[in-house]
Amino acid sequence: MAQSDALFRGATPLAVRMRPASLDEVAGQTHLLRPGSPLVALADPGRATTGAVSVILWGPPGTGKTTLAQAIARTSGRRFVELSAVTAGVKDVREVMQEAMTQRDLYGTSTILFLDEIHRFNKAQQDALLPGVENGWVILIAATTENPSFSVISPLLSRSLLLTLQPLTDADLGMLIDRAVTDARGLAGAVELSDDARAALVHLASGDARRALTSLEAAAAMAEPGEDAPVITAEHVAQAVDRALLRYDRQGDEHYDVISAFIKSIRGSDPDAAMHYLARMIEAGEDPRFIARRLVISAAEDIGLADPQALQIAVAAADAVAFIGMPEGRIPLAEATAYLATTAKSNAAYNAINAAIADVRAGGFGRVPVHLRDAHYAGAKRLGHGKGYVYPHDLDVGVATQQYLPDELRGRRYYEPTSRGVERDIFARLEKIRKILGD
Repeated sequence: MAQSDALFRGATPLAVRMRPASLDEVAGQTHLLRPGSPLVALADPGRATTGAVSVILWGPPGTGKTTLAQAIARTSGRRFVELSAVTAGVKDVREVMQEAMTQRDLYGTSTILFLDEIHRFNKAQQDALLPGVENGWVILIAATTENPSFSVISPLLSRSLLLTLQPLTDADLGMLIDRAVTDARGLAGAVELSDDARAALVHLASGDARRALTSLEAAAAMAEPGEDAPVITAEHVAQAVDRALLRYDRQGDEHYDVISAFIKSIRGSDPDAAMHYLARMIEAGEDPRFIARRLVISAAEDIGLADPQALQIAVAAADAVAFIGMPEGRIPLAEATAYLATTAKSNAAYNAINAAIADVRAGGFGRVPVHLRDAHYAGAKRLGHGKGYVYPHDLDVGVATQQYLPDELRGRRYYEPTSRGVERDIFARLEKIRKILGD
């Protein structure tokens, strides 16, 4: 087969040509494809005349939602109808339902309706699916990249099984790329792939199979023809995708070095450096949830009560990333990064809990003072529990002169606020409180 024939077979993209013919060819998602699982049962031609549960496939782009649906369609023996929520409307859905009832009643054939991007359907459009799903006219396989809890109506969620797809691992992507190079449906051995190019394709794909195969196809078109099969190099990959090949191993040293530099830049109040390292992680395909978790930790550890709002902003960014996904998730991540890097810093709360834990681990603890003990159960008062306790709200100043720490730790101080940000006010107030407490 000529090289041009292998690389450009008609106008069909490589990612489409390499769609698995059965579930056995699907890469990754092993947690959803165990024997007896709902998807495996759907694909079993021996169960083509039996009912099955509708499913909603939720996962990032390129993880195999459409691939799974089409693999099921090829092997299940059921009638298969595909709609896209981008172009379909209520009229299309009703036509599918009517035809599905006809096929069931006249021929005993069950229908699978694959609806891509269901999150683009509004409430009225999703409502149109309910009768067919509830009455078993169709078996719905819906795909979405957005959290179904927010994008799919509750009645439809309750009638469907939610299955979460995970980003493909580097091993999964490598297997797909190798298959595409040699398989007759793909490049059919018309090119060879250097180890560096293979690693670059895996790295740039960031768990997205479609991106990996699209990049491979573009790089193959750039390889120089020779007497034998041309060799795709890392340079071909970089030119094809128009991106520098970042040196970043998500499981190696670079992963830890960059996140370390990111956090230290925030701690050091350098928003420009922090934004640089954030960009490197995003472009390298770092898990945005990992970045968000580190921002939350930084807000509590390095900023603390110098600016209590920092933790709220970091948590909000983490929630936003989970809600909207990438690439838009980069925006709340950047907002939180800029805020944390430029606000006042204090690790006083971090130091306080570490010091308190160190004392407890070293045996530095004693009995709870009697006046602080629980006095609500029978016999507690006979033991003197709660006797002498002063209720602070009964006092004008709201602080009572009484002991709270065990005797063994009386006078011990763990929290020492700084004079930065909000802690400047906390410092002054705490000095007055400690005088009243007698510490």
